[in-house]
Amino acid sequence: MGGREEIMVPRAMGPTISPAWGNFRLAPTRKPVRIKKFKASSRKIMRDPSPTEMSAEPWASPQNQAAAEHSVCTPQPSQDQEQHPDQLCFESFWSELETIKQGGDYPDPDSARRDSRQSDGEQEEQWLVDVGLSNLISEDSENVENTLLLSTLTRTQAEAVQRRVDTYTMSHRKRNKQRHVREVFDTSFNQDLSDSQHSEELAKNSMTSVSKSAPEDEIFMTDVAYCEQAVILLKQAKLTQNNIQRRREDGTLPRVICPKCRLGVTRIQDLSHADVKKVRQLALIDMTALCDLIGLEVKRHKMAKRKMPESPLFGVPLATLLENDQKMDPATTTPLLLQKLFAFLEDKGVDSEGILRVPGSLSRIKSLQQDLEADFYAGRFKWDEVRPNDAATVLKKFIRELPAPLLTAEYLNTFSAVRDITELKQKLHMLNLLILLLPEPNRNTLKALLEFLNKVVSHEKRNRMNLWAVATIMAPNLFLHKTVPSRLTEGAEKGQVEKAADVMRLLIRYQDLLWTIPNFVMNQVRKLNENSSRRYQFYDRRFKNLLRKIHADSKEKPDKNTSEACRTVKIQIGDRVNGTMDFKVNKDSRASDLLTQFEKKGLRQRNGSMSSWDLYEVGGNIGERRLDCDTHLLDLYNSNSGGEWVLKIKPKASKGL
Repeated sequence: MGGREEIMVPRAMGPTISPAWGNFRLAPTRKPVRIKKFKASSRKIMRDPSPTEMSAEPWASPQNQAAAEHSVCTPQPSQDQEQHPDQLCFESFWSELETIKQGGDYPDPDSARRDSRQSDGEQEEQWLVDVGLSNLISEDSENVENTLLLSTLTRTQAEAVQRRVDTYTMSHRKRNKQRHVREVFDTSFNQDLSDSQHSEELAKNSMTSVSKSAPEDEIFMTDVAYCEQAVILLKQAKLTQNNIQRRREDGTLPRVICPKCRLGVTRIQDLSHADVKKVRQLALIDMTALCDLIGLEVKRHKMAKRKMPESPLFGVPLATLLENDQKMDPATTTPLLLQKLFAFLEDKGVDSEGILRVPGSLSRIKSLQQDLEADFYAGRFKWDEVRPNDAATVLKKFIRELPAPLLTAEYLNTFSAVRDITELKQKLHMLNLLILLLPEPNRNTLKALLEFLNKVVSHEKRNRMNLWAVATIMAPNLFLHKTVPSRLTEGAEKGQVEKAADVMRLLIRYQDLLWTIPNFVMNQVRKLNENSSRRYQFYDRRFKNLLRKIHADSKEKPDKNTSEACRTVKIQIGDRVNGTMDFKVNKDSRASDLLTQFEKKGLRQRNGSMSSWDLYEVGGNIGERRLDCDTHLLDLYNSNSGGEWVLKIKPKASKGL
C-alpha cells in the first residue's frame, strides 16, 4: 500500500503501560544488538465513562467534510521510507548518546531529582494553578471565573479536575475545612439524559462513518474532545474485543486526514494572547483526562535556579535570547543564530551524505562556537569557511545547552511517555495537546527545527538520511537534558531504540497537523468568552443559579440569518482604521473570496506597492483570530454575529541578521 495501512473502525484501544523508566546506561556500539519484544499489559478502567459533549453547529460534521476539497492531509510517506531503523541507525543512536555524555550534557539523575522533588499535593496545586482553577482549593471557592471555565468542560474533563482536587485535599487533610469540588460539578453537568445519549450517539456515528469513507487513511477528528474519544474506544473495546483488526506493527506511518470545520483551520499562532491562555488551560485539562484514561502517569518537574553563562548565545534561556534578538529584528520569533544555521544548512548541508549523523571536528567546533560568540551579533562572522557537519553539530549543541529543555522541564517526560501509547491517533492527540502547552518561544523554535528536519528527510536520496535516521539522531538531543531525570531508555534493545525515536518521527511527519487547535477546544474558548461577556447580568454567589441562567440564556438565542447577510469590513493599517468596505455574504462565501474582492480594489501603500492582507474576526466570542482562507463566512457570521471583521496587512517575515 505504499507505506499506508488499512484500518477498521470501531476498534479497541490498545493496551498501555506506564513504566518507571530508570537512569541511563550507555551501551558500547560494538555490543551485539538484542531484539526484545515490547509487551504491553492491558489496563482496566473501573468506572463507567459518561457520554461525550459534542460541539454545536456550525462545527462541520465529519460525515459531510471528508470530501477532498475540505480535507487537510499530511504528506504521504515516501515510497523509499524504511519501515524500521537499520543497524546504522542503532549505532548512530548510541554514538550520539556517547557524544552527549562526553560533552557534559548528560543528565545527572541525582541532582535532577533533588531539583524536581515535589509532593503529590504540590503537583496537584500547581496543576490547578495552571488550568486557572486554584480557587477550588482556597477559602474563596465560590469564584465566578471557576464556574465559567467548569461550565465549558465535558464530563470526563470535569472528572479529571475533580480527581486533582480530591488528591490535593487528601494530601493536606483539609476536607472538613474546604468546600468539596463535587458540589460545583453536580450543578455544572446536570444534563438531560436524552441529550447526553444523543451526543454520544453522534460521536460514535461520526467516528465510524468517517473511517469507512477512507479505509486506508487515518481520520483525525477534532470535533469531539480527545478524552471523550478515548472513552468511546474503551467502550468499543469491551464490546468487540475479539473482533477488532489491530494495526500491523510494521513501523509505517499512514496518511492522516483532518476534516475541515466550516469555520476553517485555526493554528495556535492565529489567536490573540488572551485566547491562547484559555487554549492552554483547556488543553492541559483534556490531556490530563486522556492520561488518566489510558494509564499514563504524568509527573511534572520544576528546576532549581542555575548560574547564567557569560556566553551571549549558548546556554542562554530561550526567552532571554529572543528578547535580545527582537531588539535587532522585532519580527523574529526564533533565535537569529538558529535562523542562520538553518539557512546555511539548507543551502550547503542538506545534500551532504550523513548530515546530522557524521560529527564535525571537535577542535573546529570549539573554534566555531568561540567565533560565533565573538562576531555573530557584530555581523563579522564568515559563513563561507564553515563546514556543514560542523554547523550541524553546533546546531545540536545549541539545543542541548539550553538551560531548560526545548520541550520544557514540565512536559519533557510527558513527550517521552507518548512512545508507550499503542494507538497512533491517541499518540497524535497527546502530541497535539502538548504542543499547545509549550510557551510561545519554545513552540516557535521547535516548529522551525522540525521544518528544517523535514527538509533534510526530503533530500534522502542524496544525504542518505531517511526519517528513521533523522529521528534516531535527534531524539537524544531533544529528550535528554541534564536538569531533568530522563525517561528515554536504557540498554541496547532494538525495540527500545525504535520507541525512543518514534515520538521524534511523529513530530517531524505530522508537524502541520500538530500545530492546529482542535475544534472542540475552539468551541470551548468561544463558550467561555461568551459566558464571560454576560457574567455581569447573572452574577450570583450561588453556583447553581448562575449556571442555570447561563444555560437557559444560551437556549433562548434568536435564530440568526441562515441565507445571506451584508457585513461591513474594517480596513486597518497599523493601529488605525483607514476605511471600510461592504461585503455581501452568502452560503458559498469564503474568506478567500473577500480577500480577492478587496485586492481587486487595488488598495496600495503610500510607496505604491501592493501588500498582502489577512482577514481577522475580532470581538464577540473571540479575542482575535486570523481566518483560514477556506472559512465559510456565513457560518462565521452565525457563530459570532457580535464580532467584527478586520483586514490587516500581513506581518513581514523575519530576515535575520
